[in-house]
Amino acid sequence: MINPLELRKFVAPEVISGKGSLELVGQYANMFGGAHIFLVTDRNIQKCDWFRKILLSFEQNGIRVSLFDDVSENPRDFQIMEGASEYRDNSCDIIVAVGGGSVIDAAKGIGIVATNHGHINSFEGVDQIENPIPPLICIPTTCGSSADVSQFSIINNTGEQRKIAIISKALVPDISLVDPVPLLTLNKEVLVSVSLDTLTHGIEAFVSTASSILTDRHAVGAIELIAQNLIPALSDVSNLELLTNLMYASLEAGLAFSNASLGLVHAMAHVLGGFKDFPHGVCNGLLLKSICEYNYDSCPDKFDRITSVLATARGVKAQPGLDSLNRELGAIIEKTGITGNLSQFHLTKSECRKLAGFSLQDVCNATNPKMPTLEDIVELYERTFYR
Repeated sequence: MINPLELRKFVAPEVISGKGSLELVGQYANMFGGAHIFLVTDRNIQKCDWFRKILLSFEQNGIRVSLFDDVSENPRDFQIMEGASEYRDNSCDIIVAVGGGSVIDAAKGIGIVATNHGHINSFEGVDQIENPIPPLICIPTTCGSSADVSQFSIINNTGEQRKIAIISKALVPDISLVDPVPLLTLNKEVLVSVSLDTLTHGIEAFVSTASSILTDRHAVGAIELIAQNLIPALSDVSNLELLTNLMYASLEAGLAFSNASLGLVHAMAHVLGGFKDFPHGVCNGLLLKSICEYNYDSCPDKFDRITSVLATARGVKAQPGLDSLNRELGAIIEKTGITGNLSQFHLTKSECRKLAGFSLQDVCNATNPKMPTLEDIVELYERTFYR
């Protein structure tokens, strides 16, 4: 008899990677029979030289474009509803997302509403999407969210001041054009934030209760690439080789967490992003060490493997145990500089308790290696953010 608890699935989009891959977007849109693209992006991206190559690719392939750039960091529910209305009004047939996680999540949300006709907040949770979204092509411009390969979309429910997670195989993009060139436009602050998001994706996917041999290989690969390349890249933000490795780290982490899901770090970071609008990757980085310590005794062998990967990248010998894990995580997180800016991220005790209640409801908790209580989450918020 088949035991469903022992089964694992693995879904992924088609991926075209390498320098210049973004210039193929018009060709791939044509493959889907696209005649009128709904291009979701943000205003800053449109100033970049490489963005003109995307527009040229559409022009050369005879494709009309309707531009939607009203997307903020931590995309809002009302932006999604506005975008879906414009998609339908312009009779578009394909969505192309050019941007970081916020843009790609917004594009997915627009696709959901365009074909399912409900309010975006009504699709929160797992497998709540009945109708397929329009064909979706992604060009990621950061190396963090991995939204270009995942079945997640994270949207800010503005009425409740919290982020919601929408998870469905229907949200896996059709094609991801993974080109490292856009990373050359990232500043150091953004590179830190998105890379810490990738590190957290890799770690949480690896210790997830839904992990498998397939997701583990991608998760460890992502952790290793971040450990080897992040700190050198922060000293040389124009080094395309280092940036390419960080882009591949994001890709591997995405393939891991899209199929193994995440955990308590993301559950708590989602709430912080919705309530305080704190940068998602920074929240992950600030919470990561404390929550790994909280989870350690649930799967010590896996956490010791993480320690080994981080230590090897630093050229030191790894030792098992929680102290070693804390030391290795601290070494990479502190070098990013985010702990020096901790004073700008603070919560009151009442806010810690309120946010803990929301965090407990987040779907990412379902695969955390230890099921947290409300008081556990309150203590973790206070330890990190109460001043």
